[in-house]
Amino acid sequence: MGKIFRCECRRLLWNKFFIGLTVVLLLYGALVLHGVTLLGVSHTAPFSPWSFGDYLCRLLPLLWVGMLFFLTFFTSGKARRAAALTDACPMPRWKYALARCAAALAGGLLLSLLCAGEAAVFYARLFGWHDYGSLLLPALAALLPALVFALGSGWALGRIRPYLVYAYMAAPFLLAALPLPEALGLWNGSFFAAYPLTLGTLDPAFALPASVAAAQTALLLAGLALLWSGARR
Repeated sequence: MGKIFRCECRRLLWNKFFIGLTVVLLLYGALVLHGVTLLGVSHTAPFSPWSFGDYLCRLLPLLWVGMLFFLTFFTSGKARRAAALTDACPMPRWKYALARCAAALAGGLLLSLLCAGEAAVFYARLFGWHDYGSLLLPALAALLPALVFALGSGWALGRIRPYLVYAYMAAPFLLAALPLPEALGLWNGSFFAAYPLTLGTLDPAFALPASVAAAQTALLLAGLALLWSGARR
């Protein structure tokens, strides 16, 4: 299983799409950092968890697109025709499927780390700030449920019709334009900009309200369940 994982990682990450998406993400991230994050979000410091979370939410639609593009390597017509060969492998099919999904998730996490690393360099160069541990919770809250859910739900759609994965790439852009409730504020970027203003203090400590934490946990579990269901099928 480890060999399959490494092989799929090389196939996903060593190609023009991954390099191009990385360049686009870093360029857009630089624009966000210098045009929005530098000023601070909702009267917080540029290096506060709130400003950092807002930065990640602005990049999330592109990360979502990246996750779904990784899936197209497995759901395309060419990949389905090659399934006749992989089905003949002695390894159980569900292990093979999980190895491929783990490779796609690794690609999404690598893109996320590159975005976070860009912000870390920005904070260090402009402010001499290095307390990166305080940024871990907003990063996990904003990205992990979304990436896992994108992978699980995208895989479910790709099994029905491969072209649905491409249509699904528009989902985060549509959600960003909708007035979602506070519990889903991480999906349109409104949470990090609006919630600090309700806490009544200047540059408040980072905290997730129970409704947001419950919604993100539910999305994470739903994504894991879809992945497991897809692997077993």
